[in-house]
Amino acid sequence: MTNYLTIRDLSLAFGEKKILKEVSFEVQEGEFVTLLGPSGCGKSTLLRCIAGLETPQRGIIELDQVEIQDQPTKERGIGFVFQQYALFPTMSVFENVAFGLQVKKLSKEELRQRVFKLLDLVQLTDFAETNVQRLSGGQKQRVALARALATEPKILLLDEPLSALDAKIRKQLQKDLRRIQRELNMTMIFVTHDQEEAMLISDRVFVLEAGEIVQASSPFELYTAPQSPFVADFIGNNICFEWFELDEYTTVFSGMGNRSLYYIRPELISMKPVAGAFRIPVSLKNVQTLGNIRRYQFVTHRGKEIFVDRLNDWHEISETTALYIDAEDMIVVDVKQPIQAS
Repeated sequence: MTNYLTIRDLSLAFGEKKILKEVSFEVQEGEFVTLLGPSGCGKSTLLRCIAGLETPQRGIIELDQVEIQDQPTKERGIGFVFQQYALFPTMSVFENVAFGLQVKKLSKEELRQRVFKLLDLVQLTDFAETNVQRLSGGQKQRVALARALATEPKILLLDEPLSALDAKIRKQLQKDLRRIQRELNMTMIFVTHDQEEAMLISDRVFVLEAGEIVQASSPFELYTAPQSPFVADFIGNNICFEWFELDEYTTVFSGMGNRSLYYIRPELISMKPVAGAFRIPVSLKNVQTLGNIRRYQFVTHRGKEIFVDRLNDWHEISETTALYIDAEDMIVVDVKQPIQAS
């Protein structure tokens, strides 16, 4: 794969408020990238800048080796799928998908073949003549996707397109979107605030914090090696320790200074002795059933809560009096300012 989209020093502010702060990154051809972050971090604004719907104060946007930051939206060769479907309500499924192809002056048969190929891709062939108002939310989003793909864009941008759908339909569309992306070898940039969704469908995830990309990694790297406290706290579940909290149980981290935080995933904590692991005395506080996960909530004698996750474990472990952590399983994350013991 080659670098297909390049963003350099993209900055945008509304008045005194900086929305994007010299954002730079590259996306490879055929790559599925997700912009992930909390509300207000700038991910949708970044997408709109790429599409030409927002104008940054500075920066370069290069697509397929051509700078496009000064081009009108319609000349950029970019497809866009919104959270709201933006379909033509008086038209059928076929007519909605065909609309963007009218300017290509295709013959009636060429147009028909192109549209039905797309409808087959999104599994809506049987609904070609159905008015879009009669479709479910998931079906409407499939139409919106087919319509965006109809003009054969160089890159497809998707701004939280699944967030309004119920959980079951959303999960199915996540799989379908990934299948379509791979079949077409389409470069896609997807925006979401749902970390599970981002981890499921992406080649790489770009985490945004306050207008900056703070980490760009594969889902596995993001989970196992967060590069900042923000990412460690935002991605997955973690128990965070400061150096002085661990000093009571192990000397492994004592020589590392006080410029780090120490994280452990709840599924990596053992409730039975493990060779080489350090021991934390606890008492059981609560047990929760989270679908196929059993979550045990413990508390240390100093009042720190530690939770442990177990898959398909339906037996309460009330006799547990200590937890065991292998120091090698802990994620050490540097912080900018030294942490003082309270």
